[in-house]
Amino acid sequence: MKKRILVLINDSVGLYNFRKELLQEFLKMNAEVYISVPNGERIDELIKFGCRFVNTAIDRRGINPKTDAKLMFFYKKLIKKLHPDLVITYTIKPNIYGGLMCRMLRVPYAVNITGLGTAFQSESAVKKLVTFLYKIALKKAKVVFFENIGNKQTFLDLHILKEKQICVLNGAGVNLAEYPFCEYPSENETRFLFIGRVMKEKGVDELFEAAERIKKQHSDVFFDVVGPLEDDYKSKLEELVQKSVIVYHGYQKDVKPFIEKCHCFVLPSYHEGMANTLLEAGAMGRPLITSNIHGCLEAVEEGRNGYLAEAKNAESLLEQMEKFLALAYEERKGMGQASREVIQEKFDKKKVVGKTIREIER
Repeated sequence: MKKRILVLINDSVGLYNFRKELLQEFLKMNAEVYISVPNGERIDELIKFGCRFVNTAIDRRGINPKTDAKLMFFYKKLIKKLHPDLVITYTIKPNIYGGLMCRMLRVPYAVNITGLGTAFQSESAVKKLVTFLYKIALKKAKVVFFENIGNKQTFLDLHILKEKQICVLNGAGVNLAEYPFCEYPSENETRFLFIGRVMKEKGVDELFEAAERIKKQHSDVFFDVVGPLEDDYKSKLEELVQKSVIVYHGYQKDVKPFIEKCHCFVLPSYHEGMANTLLEAGAMGRPLITSNIHGCLEAVEEGRNGYLAEAKNAESLLEQMEKFLALAYEERKGMGQASREVIQEKFDKKKVVGKTIREIER
């Protein structure tokens, strides 16, 4: 009899970009794969692979008792209808509400903690509530995957999980064929690239300050920013674009052309599960400058393929960027080649998918 797998997640783009290889592997194993996710981009491609789509309304931001209760009962009804052999959950609401329903219905489930998000960044009532809900939801999970040891330790310190339930993966990994090594660009100019949502927690305040200061000293240095814009930063970004400090490209479906043109990838994030953009830029052979935090530091071997800056510290970020600018062209190029090697060694998608399946089947 075919194995039936149900995946609960809040975003179809993330599912396609970072988990499609895992879904394809399940399909190769002749499993029926159901994906419960809001309708959005990439759904058609996922259906073409052979996934069965269940349109699911999820309010991704904040806690709303009414909509969250609706989601929980939707999951209950769906799980009872499908009788899956395994449920795999990603992101906070599917993890908690899906986990609660799986526990209640005694269905095996595997949970993925892809980052701690804003709820865990300060001591607050929200953190206490989320911690309490996670304790109940994850108690009977078959396995809980983490993308870095820092996030794992947070859950252990809060007594949410037992060590025996935990498996740490090297993020979602990166598909090395999809992100091939690219020749390093010419030395006529220097382009730093940031890819991510333009929001405080991605370190854009520090990035913008460092960019302004560098631009005053180096007219041949450019800062490309790719990603959707939070309203809070609209006027600031417009000002920096006007002053020719930032070149803003908005959201881009395909980021590879931007990585190919850059000389160095920068991500001064405050918290990450595992920063996929770092892995992708590294796979394509670009030096990396990022925060000295779990979820970012794993991709960098200091001085070999990039530099680590203190999070939330514009001075530290500026120092690392100046250090990079002081390198000779051949040194930068060598750093890019080393990035590809580091990503191949640690973050090959095939290895991550293989480990995931072994843990699930254990």
